Amino acid sequence: MVELSEFEVKRIEKLFGDFCDKRVPGHWRDKIRVEFRVRGDSVELFESRPLHNDPDSWISTRIARFKKSARNGLWNLYCAGRDAQWQRYAASTPQRDIEALLRIVEQDTIGAFWG
Repeated sequence: MVELSEFEVKRIEKLFGDFCDKRVPGHWRDKIRVEFRVRGDSVELFESRPLHNDPDSWISTRIARFKKSARNGLWNLYCAGRDAQWQRYAASTPQRDIEALLRIVEQDTIGAFWG
């Protein structure tokens, strides 16, 4: 596992924070949120909604995972498979800049991330 630098984490927090804020208008955030978390050498993007029978509890659905390779320093993109496991997103190539992969998730030309 490669540890992300403090600079990388700050950049990711800004990039993904802006993405999540733009994805869901403020007046809908009590019903749906797009969120992210940084863990070690990866960033996970997920969608959260309140439970139907308990609106104070939220459930999250995986959207995408961005993982930095210790071998070459490139970012790889993963989508959530039907078996709840991460699967490498074959329609992308490893990138030096995570922002290029985030654009792929945003555009989602084949419905792998947003259905």
